[in-house]
Amino acid sequence: MSFREKQLVINILSTLLISSCYYFYVFYSHDDSMMSTNDLLVFWAETLLILMPVTIAAKIIIHIIFSISNTIATREKIPPMDERDKLIELRSSQIGKYVFGLGFIASMATLVMGMSVNAMFIVIIASGILSEILDNGFQLYYFRKGI
Repeated sequence: MSFREKQLVINILSTLLISSCYYFYVFYSHDDSMMSTNDLLVFWAETLLILMPVTIAAKIIIHIIFSISNTIATREKIPPMDERDKLIELRSSQIGKYVFGLGFIASMATLVMGMSVNAMFIVIIASGILSEILDNGFQLYYFRKGI
């Protein structure tokens, strides 16, 4: 397995791990049954504003640890990105953006159908996580396929 493929697998696993740990903490530490709509909006805003830097910091730390451990284990340097790598990244990020866009439209549809604000934010967050996983998954697929 190449360095890029290992990096993508680590990225997929870290996305799943960070997201699941954070949301188990959020959902089990807060009771939103008695919140008004304004309180729910504030709650979800705080949740997302805390999630972003936590995710970024955790991923940076995970990738630094991965790079160091991979370099120690294989004694190889990190290969530079070539045009093929950039093309694969472009194709897969386009798929991820489409998935997130459809998820955003679906989240708006939840409000139109009369569902709660919680449903809207859960759909937005789930589509963000799904788009990142599919982005990395398609990159892995394209690397394996040899495009």
